[in-house]
Amino acid sequence: MNDDCIFCKLANHVFDTNIIYEDDDFTVILDAGPATRGHALILPKSHYANIYEMPDDLLAKAAVLAKKLSSSLCKKLCADGYNIVQNNGETAGQTVFHFHIHLIPRYADDGQKIGWKPGKPSDDELKALAEELSL
Repeated sequence: MNDDCIFCKLANHVFDTNIIYEDDDFTVILDAGPATRGHALILPKSHYANIYEMPDDLLAKAAVLAKKLSSSLCKKLCADGYNIVQNNGETAGQTVFHFHIHLIPRYADDGQKIGWKPGKPSDDELKALAEELSL
C-alpha cells in the first residue's frame, strides 16, 4: 500500500467508502463523482500506478471481475449498456495514479459521452503503420 494514495486507502479500508464487492485482491466501490447511477471503480488492494505496472495474472483477474460485475450490475440497475474504461497517464484522462477500472452503466439519454472523433487515414497510411507496429 502507498500511504500517499487515496485509492490505496479506500481499497484497504483506511477511509470509509461504499463497497459493493471485495475479495483478496480487489475492492470495488461506488464512484463518489459518478458519471451515471451505479458508476463503480475496481481498485486493486496493492498499489500499481497504471496498467504497465500491473502483474499479468492480476490484470487478468481484474478483467474477469469487470465482466462479472458489469453483467450483474447491468441487470440490477436496468441499464441499457455498459462502458468499461481504464485510463493510463494524464493525457489519457487518468487523474488518480493507482490502476483502476471504471464500470459505468449506461442509460438511454443519460447525457454522457465516451468517444473520439474518427480519423481518416488512407489505406497506404494504415498499411505502413501496421508494418511499423507489427510485433
